[in-house]
Amino acid sequence: MKTPIFFSAAMLAGLVLAGSWIGLPLSTVAAADVAPAPRAASPGLRLLEELQTVITDLAEQAKPSVVSIFPIQPTGRARDGSGDRMPSSTGSGSGVIVDAAGHIITNNHVVGDAAEVEVRLSDKTKLFAQVIGKDPDTDLAVLKVTADHPLPAAHFGDSSGVKVGQWVLAVGNPFGLDRTVTLGVVSGIGRENINLSRYENFIQTDASINPGNSGGPLFDLRGDIIGINTAIINFAQGIGFAIPSNMAKQVMNQLIAKGKVVRAWLGVGLQPLTPDLASKFGVDENEGVLVNEVFERDPAALAGIKPGDVITKVDGALVDTPNKLSRLVAALDPGSTTRVEVVRDGKRITLQVALSERRDTVVTASLPQSRTDLKLGIDVQDLTAGLAEKFRLNESRGVLISKVDAGSLAQAEGLREGDLIKEVNRVDTGTVGEFTVAVAKVKRGDTILLRVLREGRAFYVVLKPADH
Repeated sequence: MKTPIFFSAAMLAGLVLAGSWIGLPLSTVAAADVAPAPRAASPGLRLLEELQTVITDLAEQAKPSVVSIFPIQPTGRARDGSGDRMPSSTGSGSGVIVDAAGHIITNNHVVGDAAEVEVRLSDKTKLFAQVIGKDPDTDLAVLKVTADHPLPAAHFGDSSGVKVGQWVLAVGNPFGLDRTVTLGVVSGIGRENINLSRYENFIQTDASINPGNSGGPLFDLRGDIIGINTAIINFAQGIGFAIPSNMAKQVMNQLIAKGKVVRAWLGVGLQPLTPDLASKFGVDENEGVLVNEVFERDPAALAGIKPGDVITKVDGALVDTPNKLSRLVAALDPGSTTRVEVVRDGKRITLQVALSERRDTVVTASLPQSRTDLKLGIDVQDLTAGLAEKFRLNESRGVLISKVDAGSLAQAEGLREGDLIKEVNRVDTGTVGEFTVAVAKVKRGDTILLRVLREGRAFYVVLKPADH
């Protein structure tokens, strides 16, 4: 019987170094010692690697069109008489170049009241851009930059085809970290009542959006812009909002062509349908919106729309919230005629309405906490004859409070819808424009003295705006 032979690790090493392996030539030992060939990638792994390549290629393609934006603050006069220009050190945001002409789209709240901004490109180039138009109602602004070389531009996609669950890429400059890329999915579409702007139809995404991302693009996997990132909900992770690209493109085209956005006006007061109201007016729950007021000599009145009508469609598009009706009408051209379907006494009627231009400029003085503006907690609009009659105001000028945010300082101080603001810090304010200018002059930490008229009686209110 043969005795088995055992080798220690040291003995094995010695045999190998000696050039033999139990009688085998060194070449054979070397072949046996080579690491095994890598395992063939499984189909699942190959698919993931291909998908990863798509994402990395998309990021590389998308980043050059994204810019950092710094509003310019005048700092005085230079010796040659020209004004010195200094980019803001406290506020900045993102934007995206959308054409070869150098147009950049961003958020209105990123630009603020600046007429000029500094734009920093992906290659570290710094350029000055002019603000050619702003639209507070959608929180969008358009800039124009001129360069001596071609600029990388992204292209708008069709946001009407966006689906919940599809992958998206957000690119921006959060906390000064240039061209940060985050991947996520569309968490929801058609989000409204977020109180970020007048016309809301947001895409919700879980792709990380942080301060500094505002104004940056939201891309689909083809590299097309499907949204402009605009806001986050503080203290809530994975909840960000983007303005749909179709809305952004429409606003941008008007700002480039006219310097402002012109919207159509219907001339009705609206409220949502509760289940009880729907039953009373003979419609299904969430079918349409209830007309509670029709303004004299406005398009709706001239077309025969009456209080108590339930508006269900505009040009065939279903209406289920007051916000959606406002968006649909605002997207139409003043002077055009639209088909409005209403339910009246259980019968469906289609009326032809010749729309006029919206004349009551509305601004939102209540701004989200992620912005840097003053927060008053009220919405205001110009006083009209119909509104003066409605709120029993014997006045022809003034700024009417159309909304007071629940829990706001304005509510705590007793302000309410229908109050008429006559003065801001002892300065007469007869229009929304004058009100906006007066409020813009208030420095951080200062209080605002308002003179308010309610049912013929005047009183003063002191507000200390919250800033962020």
